[in-house]
Amino acid sequence: MTQGAVERRGGFSSFPAYEWPVGKKSAVLLSVDVDATAPFLWEQRDGASNRLSRLEIRRFGLRTGITRILDLFARYNVKASFYVPAVIAESNPDLLPALIEAGHEIGLHGYFHELVGDIGDEEFSAALDASLALFVAQTGQKPVGFRSPAWELTPHMLAEIRRNGLAYDSSLMGFDHPYEIDGAVEIPVQWAIDDAIFFKFENSGNERWAPYPGSQVLDDWLTEWRTLHRFGGLFTLTIHDWISGRAQRIAMLEKLLDTITAEPSSWVATAADIACHHVASGNKGRFAVEPAIPAAIGASRFGSRSGPHQSGLRK
Repeated sequence: MTQGAVERRGGFSSFPAYEWPVGKKSAVLLSVDVDATAPFLWEQRDGASNRLSRLEIRRFGLRTGITRILDLFARYNVKASFYVPAVIAESNPDLLPALIEAGHEIGLHGYFHELVGDIGDEEFSAALDASLALFVAQTGQKPVGFRSPAWELTPHMLAEIRRNGLAYDSSLMGFDHPYEIDGAVEIPVQWAIDDAIFFKFENSGNERWAPYPGSQVLDDWLTEWRTLHRFGGLFTLTIHDWISGRAQRIAMLEKLLDTITAEPSSWVATAADIACHHVASGNKGRFAVEPAIPAAIGASRFGSRSGPHQSGLRK
């Protein structure tokens, strides 16, 4: 079998090991979703709320949190990828140029942080085109990456990413290293290393639990990084300006970066650099998949019975 070919074992695929740059065993992507107030604005799009608490929680991000995060990255001499909803860039015109000036990547993150389930294909295309135009107008350069709000994609969205000549998407989780889906390079994410899952709390009535203890999360993230390093994978950390800019989270990130940056064989890079490596290396084409959507099984598959037997089919 040729190098990089996919071997079939017992009906499933066994892929080859991912190849990182010479001297590197794994990679780390530090990513920041600068959501700020965009999700609140989208949620309230049909009728503005006059309540301040959730707005002020989120406004902390651009007032204080993002500066702390930028200072943190500067102290550790690492570069990150910042994904910014266009409405946040529009209302803060110095933001994108400042991120570029600091040496970081800027990427697209919707216009209003609009959720996939709330918009149709034409609305998505219009929002993507408008976001691109705004980024170019503010910075003089076209962003190369896209991250979907709430990490959801459709085949149409993948086609639009390709149509606009973007280098990569970062919204899916089909591997724990870069791959290709429907011809688009995918830089995968992971819910388990997203700060919002553990620390997002706005007293909105939608929370299912109080924030996790930071020490527990840090231990889990370090375990994830160490094991992914052993497996040769990509550790994609996702943080948010208004969440991880808080004092305790900064201290937690310092401890995480102490460990990661002490390992010279772990490559800390932006998503753009990782995508560039992928297409220029032997990895290209080795991990290509299609966005297959299975057909509906149909309600009559198990008959029309109701009661405990029917409910037992669900999780």
